[in-house]
Amino acid sequence: MKKIGKVQTQFIEFNDPARPLQLRVGGALERFTLAYETYGEMNADRSNVVLVYHAMTGCQHAAGLNRSVPGVGDRWISELHDGWWSGFIGPGLALDTRKLCVVCVNYLGGCYGSTGPASINPDTGRPWGSSFPVLRMSDIVDSQMRLLDHLGVRQLRAVIGASIGGYLSILTAARYPDRVRVVIPIGTGAETTIYQRIINFEQITAIEADPHFKGGEYYDGPAPSVGLALARRIAHKTFVSLDDLRERARGEVVSHKPPHGWYEMNHPVESYMLHQGNKFTSRFDANTYLRIVDAWQWFDVVRESDAEDCHAVYARCRDQEWLVFSIDSDLSFPPEEQQKLVKRLKHAHVPVMWLTVHSDKGHDSFLLEPRLFAPHINQALAR
Repeated sequence: MKKIGKVQTQFIEFNDPARPLQLRVGGALERFTLAYETYGEMNADRSNVVLVYHAMTGCQHAAGLNRSVPGVGDRWISELHDGWWSGFIGPGLALDTRKLCVVCVNYLGGCYGSTGPASINPDTGRPWGSSFPVLRMSDIVDSQMRLLDHLGVRQLRAVIGASIGGYLSILTAARYPDRVRVVIPIGTGAETTIYQRIINFEQITAIEADPHFKGGEYYDGPAPSVGLALARRIAHKTFVSLDDLRERARGEVVSHKPPHGWYEMNHPVESYMLHQGNKFTSRFDANTYLRIVDAWQWFDVVRESDAEDCHAVYARCRDQEWLVFSIDSDLSFPPEEQQKLVKRLKHAHVPVMWLTVHSDKGHDSFLLEPRLFAPHINQALAR
């Protein structure tokens, strides 16, 4: 099969004082930009569009090759050049671009071309920094619905999201039930768990404790790289299974040099985790990280769907079809979380299929093993 070749990020600026984006808690945002990419062609009635939500530190570049994104600068490092879901999107793949048009958008608040804390505030001519509005998951969804309106897409063939992108797919289905036909959440959940809250809180405090953070006003000086690297290491251990982590670290060269103090590293896994944190800081913005983690901490599907209770949320989805994926080795979103979601869907009489992928890759299986997901996604979209 022919693969997707070179692609370019596109940009749309919304600037309508009469119709600002009303944020759930952060006031109104009159002017903002979204960065997005599309793969495949829309059909005449625009009924073949699939919206893909990226994960927390992902981006709009889901497939193909994109060597540069205007305005992103040094953050667009080489590991981002190849699309993060290229194994899923393309001719003959899970999201078959011979039939479908796939859209992926950088989150509002992001750092890959969409308006976020590192963007220039048009009112001041300086980066937004700490003044960037507080975001909730529903704000990200609503902003992307604005983009679909601009593209003339009335109803999505499907919405797909993994990890916290799954939260966004669920909210899209609940907030805009008549705009979605198929919903595919992968390795996600119906709520923020206590375990996730603890892990997220550790990441928040790691960044804010960095002396270079300066309350989010660091763009004129050194970035809070030590805190951001530590946050990434805290999170990274939940993305992979312990067996896979052992395998990944096996070939790492151990440096005995103390990274910050007196402690001398003595095991490959320490060297591996140090490297994972350090390389992340070159491609991501700490303020964006905090805004998205904050939205995760406050995620509430009932409140953000403006519903009375869980049953009312999912009762709206009875005309949709759901395909829910679990990953049996997932430490971040274990299968028990998808079980809760499926139970609520069934209680509301929503058509749902629940599949468990057996993998030793942990949460990252959704990125690394398309063959485990593709047949089922194909079948769901074919129906």
